[in-house]
Amino acid sequence: MKLALYLPNFRNHVTVQELADLTDLAEELELDSVWTLDRVVVPEASDRGELQYSFGMMKEFPTQLPVQSNGKWFQGWPLLPWLAARTQKVRIGMSITDTPYRSPGVFAAECATIDHLSGGRLNVGVGAGWMPEEFAAASATHIFPRRHAHVRETIEICQGIWGNETFEYHGEFADFDPCGFGHQPVQKPGPPIYFSGLRDPKRSAQRVAKYGLAGWIGIQDTPREFTEWRTAIAGELEALGKSIDDLDMCSMIWFTITDEDVDQTDNGKASNILVGSERQITDMLKRYQEAGMTMPLLWPPFADVPVSKTLDDLKRLKNDIMPKVEAA
Repeated sequence: MKLALYLPNFRNHVTVQELADLTDLAEELELDSVWTLDRVVVPEASDRGELQYSFGMMKEFPTQLPVQSNGKWFQGWPLLPWLAARTQKVRIGMSITDTPYRSPGVFAAECATIDHLSGGRLNVGVGAGWMPEEFAAASATHIFPRRHAHVRETIEICQGIWGNETFEYHGEFADFDPCGFGHQPVQKPGPPIYFSGLRDPKRSAQRVAKYGLAGWIGIQDTPREFTEWRTAIAGELEALGKSIDDLDMCSMIWFTITDEDVDQTDNGKASNILVGSERQITDMLKRYQEAGMTMPLLWPPFADVPVSKTLDDLKRLKNDIMPKVEAA
């Protein structure tokens, strides 16, 4: 099992120095990767619990974001070149890039540049987005009903630009004649693409199989939910002649080590999964390992846990907990 750090660039208040300290530790501990979060805006309606949809369109969460509209946080995409320059070993990525907020051709070319800046260490996560208020702020309201098609076209354009000196595309969201986009990525045939489809295993599996994607990323999946998703995706992949053993199966999970045991009752997405005592987290990671999870994205909580605490927790996880998990 690999370990990844999900940087807390989205929280009520975070500083560049805190992100630097976490990144430096991830490099020191030889984690697999460091990821940022994509969030364009926090609407004031969220402060009142009046978003059109619940967080992530998941029924377990309120119609509210966990960060205030006046919060002091950082955009995830501009952090990637900074991460590329700051690190030498860990892979970097954004989980998940909401493609409707970006022009597919520009996005593909920028990914190629960042792959060069990092020496071939870029992971590319893509998803459709879920918040109409954010689509409006990104001038993409017209795409919301067709956002899944936008993801598909973005994947096709990325793979086309990355694999050809010149490329043309004629689709719904992009329509251009043969063009060169500069350097192709260091990684061949391109950076690995991770897909986040949180509502439909069939669609996720079809995307993964059709485009030869590298992985799937969920959010706050309990071992039960993760097993359900993995089983569903595996079935769809088998029907398409593919194996889930070739897929990186991941989930973004809130992480804090507590002094005492906490209630870890299965409450779906709202469960304390990797929030608990050292014993509880060890047991939970063993369960995930048995369920086939290849990489948890360790997500510091949005509030109430200082970065200094997360730094200590990451050291304990790598040095004290993971040897027990690996021994199992």
